[in-house]
Amino acid sequence: MTDEPRTSPVVRSAGAGDAAALAAVLGRAFHDDPLWSWLVPDDATRVRRLTGLFEVMLRRVHLPTGGTEFAGRGARTEAAALWAPPDRWRVPMRVQLTQAVPLMRAFGTRTPTSLRTLGLVEEHHPREPHWYLAVIGTDPPAQGNGLGGALLRSRLDRCDAEGVPAYLESSKERNVPYYERFGFRVTRELALPGRGAPPIWLMWRKPGQVG
Repeated sequence: MTDEPRTSPVVRSAGAGDAAALAAVLGRAFHDDPLWSWLVPDDATRVRRLTGLFEVMLRRVHLPTGGTEFAGRGARTEAAALWAPPDRWRVPMRVQLTQAVPLMRAFGTRTPTSLRTLGLVEEHHPREPHWYLAVIGTDPPAQGNGLGGALLRSRLDRCDAEGVPAYLESSKERNVPYYERFGFRVTRELALPGRGAPPIWLMWRKPGQVG
């Protein structure tokens, strides 16, 4: 008996019809994330709440800017990356207003804490033009198959060709060395306010930077 041959990841640009599938993948991918676990502490409902939140983010923020990609082996959707193009990372106020109800559904009584936390992270966002990796995640059963790397290389190759930096925030310390392999460097470990709040790592990548 032989193992099923592993197919190479295929990276595709996402459209409106992909929103639900990508949100479901990201909801599962971030179930154990320290920051999202702190903001949405109920294990039983976290995946559902995050899936709803990510679908709103996709439909109202990321898909319209054209920076979202997904990857899988064959036709499967197993990983997604939500990028914001240079100078378009800040969510317009009119869009923020449309997110109020979905945010409350996702965070419940933690909504004020969540808004303060996300606001603090935004305060430290660099102003220099860059591609912003807002979210990247792989479905847990598909992790370790190179999908995240394929998504990163797809956009970072474009950054290098255009001479544009890239930026992300890592909410998992063990992911920091992984991003460093792609040329990202930690610029700050940001302590978040609130009891039990985890830190996050702000990471910047110069065009052409390698690990």
